[in-house]
Amino acid sequence: MPGNSQRRGAIRKGSKKGPTVGSGGQRRRGLEGKGPTPKAADRPNHKAHKAAGGSSRGTGGRTSTRREKASSEIVAGRNAVVEALRADVPATTLYVAGRIDSDDRVREALKTATERGIPILETPRGELDRLTDGSVHQGLAVQVPPYEYAHPNDFIDPEAPGIPLVVALDGITDPRNLGAIVRSVGAFGGHGVVVPSRRSAGMTASAWKTSAGAAARVPVAQATNLNRALEDYRKAGFFVIGLDMDGDVELPDLELASEPLVVVVGSEGKGLSRLVRETCDQIVSIPMHAATESLNAGIATGVTLYEIARRRRG
Repeated sequence: MPGNSQRRGAIRKGSKKGPTVGSGGQRRRGLEGKGPTPKAADRPNHKAHKAAGGSSRGTGGRTSTRREKASSEIVAGRNAVVEALRADVPATTLYVAGRIDSDDRVREALKTATERGIPILETPRGELDRLTDGSVHQGLAVQVPPYEYAHPNDFIDPEAPGIPLVVALDGITDPRNLGAIVRSVGAFGGHGVVVPSRRSAGMTASAWKTSAGAAARVPVAQATNLNRALEDYRKAGFFVIGLDMDGDVELPDLELASEPLVVVVGSEGKGLSRLVRETCDQIVSIPMHAATESLNAGIATGVTLYEIARRRRG
């Protein structure tokens, strides 16, 4: 109809399809080739490239992305926090919920943290829930930094006072047993404790508390391979003895007590692992009145270290 061209939208607009004037040759450049496809080994995101990179580092064509990261620990709950502070567990921050209902435990925690120079942060309860992973914190939590482990070879020191005495743990997973063993090592003149880096208890706040402060004096080393660490001790002149109910000798007849020693303690259930048992120079048992009775790892270690210390003094 005449005059329709004056209506809004009556004029057909140009199509978006096809080349546009003044494109500067963008479409032509987009159609140009980019050269030959690179080899798989030359493409950074291809598995062949990663395998080639791994081979050049001598890892058999494999690259490892696993990293051992030490992480801090959060102790939550009023009783747990107070006990940790009483035991002088190293702490970096005390978290206190805003508008907390104060009681004797809260006041003691605040007083101890102030005296030790531990920073105190007033924290929203939602943030405390996140920090403690949803555990019952009662408005109080304390952060414990990662434990700094020694190296097993640190205990091979010819200039160290006294006859060397080291305790190695094989399969001990309860941190309270570890803490009790550290306490016995400190009480009977031992030089340190060695734990495997995997499938073993570590120096957590629980282990530190059980040690009753001995963890501040007795170093704990972490071994990537416990059996290899024991072999290194043997090469350095140590005798390695393992504790087991079916021993070659009984503890009172231990003639090696006056020699440099590594005492290996196995788990209460499984005992010593096969490879560790084969590495030991002697297997020692603790005589008991009833054959059905057994001692947990912490008590067995304490009894053994006492007897070694007694024979060394004699």
